[in-house]
Amino acid sequence: MLFNSIDFAIFLPIVFALYWFVFPKNLKVQNAFLLLVSYIFYGWWDWHFLWLIALSSMVDFGVGLGLAGTENKRHRRLLLFLSLTVNLGLLAYFKYCNFFLDNFVEAFRFFGFSMSPRNLEIVLPVGISFYTFQTLSYSIDVYRQKIKATKDVLSFFAFVSFFPQLVAGPIERASALLPQFHRPRVFDHHKAVDGMRQILWGLFKKIVIADNCATFVDEIFPHYADHTGSTLLLAVFLFSLQIYGDFSGYSDIAIGTARLFGFDLMKNFSFPYFSRDIAEFWRRWHISLSTWFRDYVYIPLGGSRGSTTKTIRNIFIIFIVSGFWHGANWTFVVWGTLHALYFLPLMLRSKNRKNLNVVAEGKIFPRPKELAQIVTTFALTLIAWVFFRADNLGHAFSYLGQIFSASLFETSKTIEQSLTISIVVLIVIEWCQRLREHGLHWGHESRYRLLRWPAYFALIMAIFLCGGSQHEFVYFQF
Repeated sequence: MLFNSIDFAIFLPIVFALYWFVFPKNLKVQNAFLLLVSYIFYGWWDWHFLWLIALSSMVDFGVGLGLAGTENKRHRRLLLFLSLTVNLGLLAYFKYCNFFLDNFVEAFRFFGFSMSPRNLEIVLPVGISFYTFQTLSYSIDVYRQKIKATKDVLSFFAFVSFFPQLVAGPIERASALLPQFHRPRVFDHHKAVDGMRQILWGLFKKIVIADNCATFVDEIFPHYADHTGSTLLLAVFLFSLQIYGDFSGYSDIAIGTARLFGFDLMKNFSFPYFSRDIAEFWRRWHISLSTWFRDYVYIPLGGSRGSTTKTIRNIFIIFIVSGFWHGANWTFVVWGTLHALYFLPLMLRSKNRKNLNVVAEGKIFPRPKELAQIVTTFALTLIAWVFFRADNLGHAFSYLGQIFSASLFETSKTIEQSLTISIVVLIVIEWCQRLREHGLHWGHESRYRLLRWPAYFALIMAIFLCGGSQHEFVYFQF
């Protein structure tokens, strides 16, 4: 079920009304209801894959109980190995099986052996990369004794399948989200209102920004040879806004929806395109994934505590694995490698944690140096986004070659005026709100009272009048 669909517009108020008005005082019934509607939400796409979520939930719930019942190190390692094998095995089969098969065949062809195997007809289950990492975090944290195993099977199954963030995150840690299923929840008017604001802002970013940008990008990228370098550069710029509006828009809707039901999810995007270096960009982009890899891969490898050689190795591992997580294609590996190359000089010069504050804090405009840093960082991400969007490496390199040709200085294809205005609105609002949780986070300040309803009305009108053709969320494919 898509957040930007009529189905969800009907589904959400019905679930909200039943949750608060029919089951308001019974925690177990509320959790059972959330589990049921989460499975309905996921099964709306394809109910055949519900068994995958159920299997992951059963395995990790059982592993947690097993870890709680033994102090034997060998037994604990075996239980963790079971969780890793089942979860990563399912992920590898559904997401990477054909990729490895194709590359195996290509390797044999390189040495002169001809093979013609038939690709497996494997459908990638929506959200498998997200809920797999979420349930794995539980098993790993119980193994590390950072959290205690739960004995409440309903709460655990609801935690794994919680519908607002089930298919595209944020990837929640059990230590943060699972306890919220154990505590009684009371309706909070201010939290719910702010949740509705965040949902509205997420819908604007998805429907008005991302979907309109997608129409232009989908027209240009496959036929790049027919366009000037300036048009291709414009298409990459719009793709950067498409993927940001699409993914951060999903996160906004997910976080806002969770707040309607009394839950707090982690912030997943923090205005990343205002970053002054790549390290800051990764502290602000897809925060739940980058911190997951940091805590469960980078730090266990030794992080930056060892020799310079090991630090470099760990940086490349974390970025390449992160790239490969996004998809079974060498383009994602190169995308991750590029970001490792961007990040490495900062790490080696110990400047990767230089920009921890918000840019131009307390000021209306950034200083010229800060503006130059923002533009430079954004330009580097644009080059990497070409690989993220391209069909293959040849496509990406040819596309970049066409950009950096003499045609870069020729007239580019134009975009609709409504999209230009919408992009300006997005940038202005997010710049003004960069110290806050999201674009429409007003708090309780009375000075914004006169702006609120005109802003809501304008955004709603933009969604209905300027919304692009409906597209699935980009990260559904990951």
